[in-house]
Amino acid sequence: MEQLRLPVGIEDFAEIRRHGYYYVDKTQLIEQVLNRRNKVSLFTRPRRFGKTLNMSMLQHFFEIGTDPKLFQGLSISKNNELCEKHMGKYPVVSISLKSIHADSYAKAKAQLIKLVNREARRVQFLLDSDRLTAVDKALFSELLDREMEEDTLVSSLQELTELLEIHFGQQVIVLIDEYDVPLAKANQNGYYDEMALLLRNFFENVLKTNDSLEFAVLTGCLRIAKESIFTGLNNFKVYSITDTDYDETFGFVDDEVKKMLKSLNQQDHYEEVKEWYDGYRFGNTDVYCPWDVVNYCADHLTTPNATPKNYWLNTSGNEVINHFIDSVGEPQKLAKTELERLVSGNVVRKRINETITYKELYSTIDNLWSTLFMTGYLTQRGSEDDGRYRLVIPNREIRNIVTDNILSLFQDEVKKDGQMANAFCQALMEGKEKEVERLLTAYMGKTISIRDTFVRKSIKENFYHGILLGILSFKTGWEVSSNRESGTGFSDILIEIDDSDIGIVIEVKYSDDEDQLEKDCKEALKQIKDRDYSQKLRDAGFHRILKYGIACQIKTCKVLVEI
Repeated sequence: MEQLRLPVGIEDFAEIRRHGYYYVDKTQLIEQVLNRRNKVSLFTRPRRFGKTLNMSMLQHFFEIGTDPKLFQGLSISKNNELCEKHMGKYPVVSISLKSIHADSYAKAKAQLIKLVNREARRVQFLLDSDRLTAVDKALFSELLDREMEEDTLVSSLQELTELLEIHFGQQVIVLIDEYDVPLAKANQNGYYDEMALLLRNFFENVLKTNDSLEFAVLTGCLRIAKESIFTGLNNFKVYSITDTDYDETFGFVDDEVKKMLKSLNQQDHYEEVKEWYDGYRFGNTDVYCPWDVVNYCADHLTTPNATPKNYWLNTSGNEVINHFIDSVGEPQKLAKTELERLVSGNVVRKRINETITYKELYSTIDNLWSTLFMTGYLTQRGSEDDGRYRLVIPNREIRNIVTDNILSLFQDEVKKDGQMANAFCQALMEGKEKEVERLLTAYMGKTISIRDTFVRKSIKENFYHGILLGILSFKTGWEVSSNRESGTGFSDILIEIDDSDIGIVIEVKYSDDEDQLEKDCKEALKQIKDRDYSQKLRDAGFHRILKYGIACQIKTCKVLVEI
């Protein structure tokens, strides 16, 4: 039996279907778009939730000259009447703005011109059309010009739809993917107002004053209605992550994930996939991040025992989280207790503003909460009667991203206080368990804690493990290994001290109750002995080996040492 192929990084619907890649059927989106028949629809979803692939699917369904075989066996093919009436019946203009990420307005405008050039070249047959006049063809030629003027650029899509309607005698469908990426990049690089004005004119011409428009579909990360980019549009409908309409069409639902795992003979990994990549809620539907699930499954096809990864972070960056965590403790900003509640699996209740501008994303802590929600770092578990949403971290992947950034910030703080870090390492090397305990407790008071709630004990242990690594990273001349194979298992932390006969083994536990701290320390020491975690150090020639059992509980700890 031929192994199924997974479309990692492939966002072209036709390529997926023609080359036999696994496809999660989202063609119900076609029916929904036609049934609602808005003149302009905007779908806002976080990055990597299938927006681009869905837009490609819409293009291949509606565009004149499409291959009907692409949709064979998919749910839309069962609706014969709809397919007969709409499949392959429309000219389509389709552009994606996700590639516009320049450091200046001039470069960004040049990139937008190239996108228009590319789309015009795709329908270059218009130059040979016997329905277009010489004037029409001269106008079309301007759309192929790399040096087109700004007034030509802002009307380019409108003009292209007019010419296509003349040629085909049919109004045009317009698809604009990731419409707000240029605004995000402009905000980061200081040319926001210029780009906002350009896009407002660009969109207004094609979406508002355009008799050649059948309908348009746009996608983006944020709604940003206050930008006035879509000023005066009639029948303009936004479908955000809080809406129940279309709540299953972006992202994978549970049954789709189960089916994929079964098809790939990976059903035994279901609970792990669910813990790491499920937990988002769009409208009333719980969804997985498709990018994560596909990448996880692809990794397990080649490496069955591969550990889960934070796939999403590699494509989204962590600017939002940096702003969030940097605001901890600042006056009138984020309370440390709120961050602790989130990391511990609890709910925070906040009002969400879905119409903030990019300029406003980080201007207040309230806007930052909204940004975290709309960009996928937080999700909702319903709302209160007063309109506030119950916000949570959706899954283990995002929790890892948040805690890693917390620990990174903590590590920076450790470096600023070299004297305290040096004292901790010195006490650790000398076997002074009480001093190690005192200093570690002091450090724990400087960062957030993970409270004993919904988070698995292993995750809590990993967090305090990270705190220790952050402190130990300060010390030069110490080779610190984490989760290194030694004896018959993997020790939490192994330390080899240069120019010394001293090696250190540390096993970290999380205690459910303060009364259990000493017991858990003893259990940690027993684990070191039973699994012979000291083996690597002995093999490396260390004769004095200090074995530490460390148990933590919120902001307290207990330390025991054996030599």
